[in-house]
Amino acid sequence: MKIEAIAHIRTPFSQKFAIPRQPNLVPEATGDIVFTASFSDPNFLRGIEGFSHLWVVFAFHGTADKGWSPTVQPPRLGGKERVGVFASRSPFRPNPIGLSVVRNLGVASKGSKLILRVGGVDMLDNTPILDIKPYVAYADAIADASSGFAELSPGHERKVVFTGEAQEKLAAFEIAYPGLEALIRGVLSQDPRPAWRANKNDDKQYGMSLYDVNIKWRIDDNEVTIVNLEC
Repeated sequence: MKIEAIAHIRTPFSQKFAIPRQPNLVPEATGDIVFTASFSDPNFLRGIEGFSHLWVVFAFHGTADKGWSPTVQPPRLGGKERVGVFASRSPFRPNPIGLSVVRNLGVASKGSKLILRVGGVDMLDNTPILDIKPYVAYADAIADASSGFAELSPGHERKVVFTGEAQEKLAAFEIAYPGLEALIRGVLSQDPRPAWRANKNDDKQYGMSLYDVNIKWRIDDNEVTIVNLEC
């Protein structure tokens, strides 16, 4: 079996921490799928404009060398209860392959590069893309499907506020990264802390990187407070 990457996706997520746990939880998270030279012929994407959403098959390159176990501890179960790896969406798998449905934002080109823009991404920057398939609503959307321990959407969106200093720095970063404020709010409203800390207050200051911006934040009375932004 021979599998090669057809493209790599550029996303705001330069580290695993704070990547949305499922696609489309943060609509503001967009990515550019940049095709390799072997797959840069626009004919590969002919007709794709007719589909609003796409299935993207990718490799968990950030965790591929970390090993795997027959059972995992999903964040939705508080990170304490174990289920089988095949009953989860854990990135630690026998074959490190992921599958996400994303919004189709259109085809673009940059020089000789063929680019497919997508939204609602949950992938690490520079993730290898293995395949792309159209999302077909009549077959893929099953109204009476059950979802096990993930039956309900996460739902615990927190309010996100900026300190005065952080708001001033944000204005400068927005020039380089338009939409950065909306992206920060979308990501942090999902409370990306470890599962055992979810829905709790603590006095720890956290950090995450979006693009090359390091964002410092903390939890205050169920609100996420952005303390500082820096390169």
